[in-house]
Amino acid sequence: MNSTPALAPETTIAVIGRGRLGGVLARALRQAGLAVSGPHGREEVIPETDIALLCVPDSAIPEAAAAARRSATRVAHVSGATPLDDVDFSIHPLQTFTGAESPDVFHDIGAAISGRTPADKNTAEQLARTLGARPFGVDVAHRAGYHAAASFASNFVLTVLDAAEQLAASAGIRGDEARDLLAPLLRRTVDNWQRNGSTASLTGPIARGDEATVARQRGAIDETDPELVPLFDALADATHAIARQKAAV
Repeated sequence: MNSTPALAPETTIAVIGRGRLGGVLARALRQAGLAVSGPHGREEVIPETDIALLCVPDSAIPEAAAAARRSATRVAHVSGATPLDDVDFSIHPLQTFTGAESPDVFHDIGAAISGRTPADKNTAEQLARTLGARPFGVDVAHRAGYHAAASFASNFVLTVLDAAEQLAASAGIRGDEARDLLAPLLRRTVDNWQRNGSTASLTGPIARGDEATVARQRGAIDETDPELVPLFDALADATHAIARQKAAV
């Protein structure tokens, strides 16, 4: 894929959807030199355009795609899990967005691409490169699994971090202080995982086989935040499985 060029400067794109990603994408594509209209609301009639890029909720894609077909040569969506039944191709930036990011937020991030035809996939790849992203192919049959991986790496991490913040608060470490103290641990863990994978990077009482400490942790959680016990148990079971893999190496 590395030889695929960016989109031609004369390519026109209509961004549909005024959510967080729609606005950032419109700004980034304009900065890349393309003629961009929008972000448009889903109810708006868009101008004649080469590509209509749907940045709408997954459930709204069929209706939005049908409307966009009246004006667009190609229609695409940015959903990670939705198939291509209603569009020609998909590009899913593998990043989390608040809507306030600068256009260079897409530089060097991954972008999952799929297309109904080789030409559609090529257009998706060109669009990713125009944004400065690194395109990688995900076939339609595996899109939901790919998107689940992204949820584990982003949404579910926040669930775990929220639990960590609650437990820190029960120990008297609250708010900004808790996040400031825990963040370096999190960053080092992610760095180690990126370099070496989860099995080689696992540390802590489960990795050491220190079940007495694990039991003390569980008891403390049961006393101060009992609603977190099921999450702790599920994570401990999964972590024991990683530890067993580590022991077998």
